[in-house]
Amino acid sequence: MNLFGEFRKFIARGNVLDLAVGVVIGAAFGKITTSLTEAILMPTIGWLFGSVDFSNWFIRLGPIPANYQGSHDNYEKLKEAGVAMIGYGDFLTQVVNFLILAFALFLLVKAVNRVLDAIEEEKKNTADTSKSDTVPTDPQLDVLRDIRAELQAMRDAPSRSA
Repeated sequence: MNLFGEFRKFIARGNVLDLAVGVVIGAAFGKITTSLTEAILMPTIGWLFGSVDFSNWFIRLGPIPANYQGSHDNYEKLKEAGVAMIGYGDFLTQVVNFLILAFALFLLVKAVNRVLDAIEEEKKNTADTSKSDTVPTDPQLDVLRDIRAELQAMRDAPSRSA
């Protein structure tokens, strides 16, 4: 098999496609979380603590260049000017962002696990999943159940002796 054929086979596997979809959705969800943190939560927390913007919370470590004309309170402008600083406000924003994302993922995994547990419980109580609209069908398991039933019927049937 050539390299392209192997690559096509690799990409066609379901788990690779699932992973790709998960990465795309995760990136979009990360942007939503970042927006929630930076546009809503951090300004609200900043308002409560008396500062509207956490991104300007920093400790200046080095001198400001003599030719710098901007505000001495603007983290981004000072950073562009090459001033050494510790930007703990930005770090705090990123920590809050991470905690929100982690909590949202925890709730998502918890909800999915609850649904999967309910499906597994219903699957245990269903003799033939192919005849149920609510339980995902496992065709191999259904075939094995049919074979087992046939074998059981053959064993239970009175043997015919000639």
